[in-house]
Amino acid sequence: MLTIGKRDASGTTASEADHQPRVAVGEEGGVLGCAFSGIWTTRTVALIDADMRKIEKRNGFKTLALDLSKIEKIDTAGAWLIDRLVSAFEKRNVEVRMQGQSEIAAILLDAVGEAVRREPESGPARPPNIVIRALEAVGRRVYEMRDDFFASMNILGATIRGAQMKLGRGHAVNPAAIFNQIDRMGVGAIPVVVLMSAIVGAIVAQQGAYQLSYFGADIFVVDLVGVLILRELGVLMTAIMIAGRSGSAITAEIGSMKMREEVDALKVIGLNPIGVLVFPRLVALVIALPCLTIIANFAALGGGIVAAWLYSDIPPAAFIDRLRVAIDLSTIFAGLIKAPFMAMIIGTIASVEGMKVGGSAESLGQHVTASVVKSIFVVIILDGLFAMFYAAIEF
Repeated sequence: MLTIGKRDASGTTASEADHQPRVAVGEEGGVLGCAFSGIWTTRTVALIDADMRKIEKRNGFKTLALDLSKIEKIDTAGAWLIDRLVSAFEKRNVEVRMQGQSEIAAILLDAVGEAVRREPESGPARPPNIVIRALEAVGRRVYEMRDDFFASMNILGATIRGAQMKLGRGHAVNPAAIFNQIDRMGVGAIPVVVLMSAIVGAIVAQQGAYQLSYFGADIFVVDLVGVLILRELGVLMTAIMIAGRSGSAITAEIGSMKMREEVDALKVIGLNPIGVLVFPRLVALVIALPCLTIIANFAALGGGIVAAWLYSDIPPAAFIDRLRVAIDLSTIFAGLIKAPFMAMIIGTIASVEGMKVGGSAESLGQHVTASVVKSIFVVIILDGLFAMFYAAIEF
C-alpha cells in the first residue's frame, strides 16, 4: 500500500522533514559547540543556510567544536556550507576542532577546502616565450612523426603479407581492382607527365646550352640532359606529380569513406580495410610509377632534343649519337630503381593520412594537404639518400 505524506508550504513531506539538516548550538567556557544532523545535500542545505550565517557572526569564543557524527548524508554543497563556517572562525584566529566525520565527509571537506582556499590566478596566463614555443612545436612534430612511422609500418606490413586476402577463402587478390587503379593512376596521368617532363627537359637543355656556349662546349649539353634526366629529374618529377595527383586522391577517397563510416562497415562484415582499400592502390602505384618514369624520361629527352636543336644547332641525330656515349645502363637503372620505393612511400603516406581523417570536411582538407606535403618531402629526402648511396658504391 502506497502512503503519501502531507506536504507543508515548502513542499516537504513529513518523512523528509525528519531528515532535514539541523544544527544544535551550545556554549561553555569560551567554547562554541555545534552538532550537525540530518541530510546535508544540494536539495536541503538552503533550509539551514540562514542559521549557519547567524552562527558565523557570533564572537567571543576561543574554540569552535564541531560534531559531524549525526550527519546522515552529505555532498559538496553541504561540505561547502560547513567549510564556510570554519573559514569564518579561522579568519578570527579561533581554534577549530572537528570530530565524528565519516570518511566520505572528510574527503569532501578536504577537497572543498582546498578548492575554496586556492589562490585565484592573477589575470590570464602569459604565453611562454618564443624559444619555448619553438621547442614545444618541434617536440610535437617529433611525436607526430613517430606515430606516422608506426602507422605506415602497420599498413606496409599488412599489405606485404596480403592483408586478409587469403587464396581459397573467398578473399583472393582482385586483379580487376588493381588494373582499375593502374588505369586511373597510371594511364590517366600520362598526358600531364609527358607535358611536364617535356617542358622540364627543354628548360634544362636551354639553360645548359646557354651557359656552355661561353666555353664552346655546346655538345656537352647532351651529357647534362641525359645524366640529369635519367638519374634524377625524370623519376623525381614523376613522383612529385603522382604525389600531388594520385596521393591526394587516395587520401580523399579513404578519408571520405572514413567520414561516412564505410571503413567501420568493412570491419563489421569481416573485411580488413587495409586489404580492401590500400592493397590495390599500393600495388597499382608500384607498377605504374616505374612505367610513368620511363615515359617521362623519353618525354624529357624529346624536349631536350628540341631545345638543343633550336638553341645550339645540335641536330637530333647528333644528339642521339652523343647520348649513346654519355649514358649507359647504370644511368638508366639508377633512376628506375628509385621508382618502386617512391611509389610505396606515396601510397603509404596517403593511406595513413586518409585513415586519420575525422568527421568533418575541414579534417579531410587538412589531411589531404598533409598527405601531399609529406609525400613530396619524404620523396625528396629519399632521392637524396639514394644519391649518397650511389656515390658511396660508385654506381
